[in-house]
Amino acid sequence: MKMHLNLATRDLDAAIAFYSTLLDAKPEKILADYALFVTDLPALELALDLEPTATAGPGQHFGIVVDSVDAVDAQIARLSAADYPIEVEREGTCCYANQTKIWASDPEGRRWETYVVHQDTAARNDEDLSCCRTA
Repeated sequence: MKMHLNLATRDLDAAIAFYSTLLDAKPEKILADYALFVTDLPALELALDLEPTATAGPGQHFGIVVDSVDAVDAQIARLSAADYPIEVEREGTCCYANQTKIWASDPEGRRWETYVVHQDTAARNDEDLSCCRTA
């Protein structure tokens, strides 16, 4: 089973560059107004549609769950090397779980987290973390 996600973007080239870095993959298809990523990890089909008025929806964020801190660190390295702004949260509590994660935003401002859960917690969030709040 794979998740299919379709996102509109004002700048297809910038979106392709961002998602190539985030997913550590190249698109299967690139057309003048469309790109398609097909990945096994995560199990995803991500379609990008060129739309001049595209904007990110308020209060939304997306996430990629990984199995280790090493995978989060690899994401940090890729996004940093590509000069994308990132926020790193290590051993923080978010959504009733202690996690290590990285946040990055796509060209439209959609926030993406890549994270590993260390353990469940009774507390919802650490006050000093951005957690799942939108900017």
